[in-house]
Amino acid sequence: MKILNITLLSVILIVLLSCSHTPKTTVEIVEEVEVEDITGSQFEFERDWDQIKEDGILKVLTTYSGTSYFLYKGRPMGFEYELLEKFAEQQELKIDLRIVGSIDSLFYYLNRGDVDLVAHGLTETRKRKEFVKYTKPLFTSKQVLVQKMPDKWYELHWKKVEDALVHDAIELMGDTVAVRVHSSYHQRLNNLADEIGGEIFIDTLSGELTTEEIIEMVAAGEVKQTVADMNIANLMASYYPILNVDVPLSTTQNMGWVLRKTSPELCRVIDEWLINYKKQSEYYVIYNKYYKNKKDYRRRVNSDFYSVKQNQISQYDDLIKEEAIKINWDWRLLASQVYQESKFNPSAVSWAGAVGLMQMMPATAKELGVQWRSNPKQSMDGGVRYLKQLLGRLNDIVDPVQKIKFALASYNCGFGHVSDARRLAKKYNLNPDVWDDNVEKMILALRYPKNFNDPVVKYGYLRGTEPHTYVRQIFERYKHYQKFIKE
Repeated sequence: MKILNITLLSVILIVLLSCSHTPKTTVEIVEEVEVEDITGSQFEFERDWDQIKEDGILKVLTTYSGTSYFLYKGRPMGFEYELLEKFAEQQELKIDLRIVGSIDSLFYYLNRGDVDLVAHGLTETRKRKEFVKYTKPLFTSKQVLVQKMPDKWYELHWKKVEDALVHDAIELMGDTVAVRVHSSYHQRLNNLADEIGGEIFIDTLSGELTTEEIIEMVAAGEVKQTVADMNIANLMASYYPILNVDVPLSTTQNMGWVLRKTSPELCRVIDEWLINYKKQSEYYVIYNKYYKNKKDYRRRVNSDFYSVKQNQISQYDDLIKEEAIKINWDWRLLASQVYQESKFNPSAVSWAGAVGLMQMMPATAKELGVQWRSNPKQSMDGGVRYLKQLLGRLNDIVDPVQKIKFALASYNCGFGHVSDARRLAKKYNLNPDVWDDNVEKMILALRYPKNFNDPVVKYGYLRGTEPHTYVRQIFERYKHYQKFIKE
């Protein structure tokens, strides 16, 4: 699969690092390849739980859609995304999340060995179970017919509306329904045709179309009708009142994640976690957020900052783009920092008294001549001028990415503490000019007396988990922005 793109330390430090593990998620886009056998059943790849745990990385494939994974107001979201984060946190794993454009190729990449798990709510069918293994169900659903009511249906007599709709599956005999060619919906329509003893014409659509997109095509009159899982259909109908989703086409079906048959231990671990997690209210809070809360769904779809439909991160994108030029940064990186600071809330106030988009402290604002910290333009201007100062003090660092990481850490905890960490790194034969796996370790080490009392340390104690997490989360979020928000 082609993807778009020490020396001995003290025992205290080793313990520190082992206890400070922060699960994180990286994201990549899969570049599609044409395959004849979409099941990937010709492969016999083996990688199970022991290897995954040893690597510390779980490779996961999902889709870019309004339920599995998307960006909203600068934040990665999605039912699958949130569950994966919870699972990774408990298992102390990093998630290597890969996004596929065509749902048709999910099983191919899984069985080829590119990923360990397909995290997308897939209907459990007998045919699919011939070449993949399902986890315990995340939830159950039914397949329903999605059809459009007549235009201005609310002005028509109810009898005219009723006469225009299909009310029973048997009425689909001789009719046309549009679905993805390799979907469970396609399979269900074939089975239904056998059951009713007549032909149902199937308009086969591309695997690159999500269920939500096909439903939108029905609402727009581009296709007559389609099939969808009831939970998704109900959400979409709440946004498009012209849709009717009342006709069931299947019995209740299990919806789960999918693994290779050669990963029984991974399946066991996920199943045990799912069984326990589904006993907690937190699971249902997450489920309801994406499949039940129609108000929140409509709010997301209507937002200019819903990445499935728009190419925006926040209402301050233009301002951030202007400011990013001043320090020669990708504006999406600066946007990630603004999200980290304030979640794009210009009125945000921290417990320490920092205010505004860039969370400026009173002393820093005074020094930079920022009079109104809650003013977005003043806050961005002051914050970027401060970043520029910090970058100027780091000219001895040659690598531009490392330099940015040092500047971000300094923005968070102060240049003096970062300088202390660099001196400690040099003392322990780590590279003082490299943040990753070098100075970031010493930032964490400054929590301990052995280190903050060291003669090379001038600024004393630092709760190093804050700048350490700050830098990592900004860059992790930046990767999400890079993949789905255009420059």
